[in-house]
Amino acid sequence: MSKRGRFIAYGSAVVLVVIGTGCAATVGGVTGQILAMALIGSGLVILTGLVFMEVGLSEDRDREKELRRVPPPPAPPRRRLDHARPPRLRGPRHER
Repeated sequence: MSKRGRFIAYGSAVVLVVIGTGCAATVGGVTGQILAMALIGSGLVILTGLVFMEVGLSEDRDREKELRRVPPPPAPPRRRLDHARPPRLRGPRHER
């Protein structure tokens, strides 16, 4: 994520929280409470999601650095499977 995109994403989430706080202070009654709860809740959920995304992106970057630094171990040699039939588990076959 670019710096500009990060700034826009976090900024819009913070703006939602600020507008929700302003609605709680200025709009009276149940309408103000509902607007405040919806806007503040949405902003905080978006912020939480962005933080988790940042953690995931940093782990991806660390994993890429690790893969570039240490070559992967060689693959184990392929083994042929033995195609012998497994023993019968139900006893001998009955003939008619």
